[in-house]
Amino acid sequence: MTQDLEKARNLTQIVYFLYIASVLAGVTAIIAVIINYLKRDEVAGTWLETHFRWQIRTFWFSLMWGVIGMLTSWIGIGIVIFIAAGIWAIYRIVKGMLNFYDNKPMYQDA
Repeated sequence: MTQDLEKARNLTQIVYFLYIASVLAGVTAIIAVIINYLKRDEVAGTWLETHFRWQIRTFWFSLMWGVIGMLTSWIGIGIVIFIAAGIWAIYRIVKGMLNFYDNKPMYQDA
């Protein structure tokens, strides 16, 4: 494994850990997605690029469902949306990390 790929692999792992920490402290997800965008070019063309795409999509869809949950919380459905969004985000983080540790891309087209 080249030094650049090893560095990108370590960075991808750090971003996953930031997303895990965001379950308790949401601000780490913002840090993680900023890193995703700033370092995206460094993983371009590698299997890690699919993990960055997976992480970015997880962030934006979690944010979207969080906002929808907040806007609908006054009618009660928001709580259900928050819970479902949390379970979905945890699933995405776990699935991403499992593929990462198996050295597999997140998408078959990569």
